[in-house]
Amino acid sequence: MRRPGFSTATLFALIALPAVAIAATPTLTLDVWPGTPPGETKLLPPEADQTKETDRLIAGRRIIKLGNVSRPQLAVFRPAPEKDTGAAVIICPGGGFNILAYDLEGTEVAEWLNGLGVTGIVLKYRVPARDPAQRWLAAVQDAQRAMGMVRRRAAAWGLDERRIGILGFSAGGVTAGYAALSGEKRHYTPQDEDDRVSCRADFALLIYTAGFVERGQSAFRPAVEIGAGTPPFFLVHAFDDGVPVQNSLLLAAELRRNGGSAEVHVYDTGGHGYGLRPVPDLPVTTWPARAAEWFVRRGLLRPAKAAAP
Repeated sequence: MRRPGFSTATLFALIALPAVAIAATPTLTLDVWPGTPPGETKLLPPEADQTKETDRLIAGRRIIKLGNVSRPQLAVFRPAPEKDTGAAVIICPGGGFNILAYDLEGTEVAEWLNGLGVTGIVLKYRVPARDPAQRWLAAVQDAQRAMGMVRRRAAAWGLDERRIGILGFSAGGVTAGYAALSGEKRHYTPQDEDDRVSCRADFALLIYTAGFVERGQSAFRPAVEIGAGTPPFFLVHAFDDGVPVQNSLLLAAELRRNGGSAEVHVYDTGGHGYGLRPVPDLPVTTWPARAAEWFVRRGLLRPAKAAAP
């Protein structure tokens, strides 16, 4: 089906684009919290890239492994005005709640979204995990706060407040997934005007997500409940991923059981941690094309009613 303002030819051109290698500059950077984030009790060493020369390369290139994040921030990447659809996605990089794969699963994703006419907003959430019993908690607090911040500024930024989604990889998939499943139930005490608007995601994409089954187990054990009004999900996993594929499969089954919606792509091979970087002979790395098609089918790339400032 063809949607007004977004031709089939344009779609094919966009989904064929590889991940962009040249780092873009954010239009805007914002602190997530007005002061000390909830639950912070100690100082960490300075924030820094912890990548080592001996670390594994992804598609022949190094990645940024950002550690010791105590000051959560949003980096806003805007598409060209003539492409802007008014949709936005908050991006949660992975890293096992120890570091953030900040370029591979963050800024490179924002650049891909910009090519689709979507504002990409990279969330630099707190790592390492603060609470050993709830490793996801600080990250989800940051994500929920971020959603409220973006929605409150939607009109000023020329965004459609009903088309603000969240996307996450691995531990960032836990962050994005739990934030999306929590709906309006915040995991912190509201602080100001940014917490008085909805923190509900309008859609969610989880790429090789963790966090929904215990490692070595097959039972679905989420830390948050799937409630009414859960947004539509897009899920990608490789069957041979060391993070069990059941995380995506059982989440999809539970979404179905609770009246939700999910599109699921499971590939026979591909492993973990590829981001958007294309790897020859690994069809799993074509997932951005499938996601772009899903965006179009769901009407998420319809033209904005007014041009962004």
